Amino acid sequence: MPHAPSPSVSLRWRDAADITAKHRRQSLRLNGYDYAQAGAYFITICTEGRALLFGDVANGTMRLNAAGQLAAMLWNNLTPRFVGIELDAFVVMPNHIHGIIVLPYRAATVGAPLVGAPRGGRADTRAAPTVGDVVGAFKSLFTVKYIRGVKQCRWPSFDRRVWQRNYYEHIIRDDAELARVRRYIDENPLQWELDQENPQRVGS
Repeated sequence: MPHAPSPSVSLRWRDAADITAKHRRQSLRLNGYDYAQAGAYFITICTEGRALLFGDVANGTMRLNAAGQLAAMLWNNLTPRFVGIELDAFVVMPNHIHGIIVLPYRAATVGAPLVGAPRGGRADTRAAPTVGDVVGAFKSLFTVKYIRGVKQCRWPSFDRRVWQRNYYEHIIRDDAELARVRRYIDENPLQWELDQENPQRVGS
């Protein structure tokens, strides 16, 4: 899997070994932290009620169904929607997704516009995206199309909402941590039987 160049980010970090235990349906956002700040962020988004909507894991390999393929497609299509963001390692699991989002560097403060090359005589003044902007757009786009799949293709229905209201994000501090998070994402299907998000996990 190709990976984006690693950013240089001087921020506090939590040991990547804690990822499995700490990402369950909670936010580890830092109070007062600017989540439009440039850098790499590890994201986990889970389905409501841990519903298994996206396929299954067999012999350590994720087998995507139509909804899982839709999730992968929409995630990969986020880059044209948000100026300057990059997407790194990513995986769709039966009831959650993991991904790394790299936000662009900018010269000013929160809410400052991104001014690019003129398009048709007009500069691009869209506000710099935040992690929440990107995740929110993905969840909304997927939900609209999933509802269509339920109605037209008999995809499994859902209770109240497709996604849990919250999501997990973790600031990636340096190249070593980036490598650990990439490995965690790439090897996630191999660990599915022990995954805290697996409702049928071994030992549950």
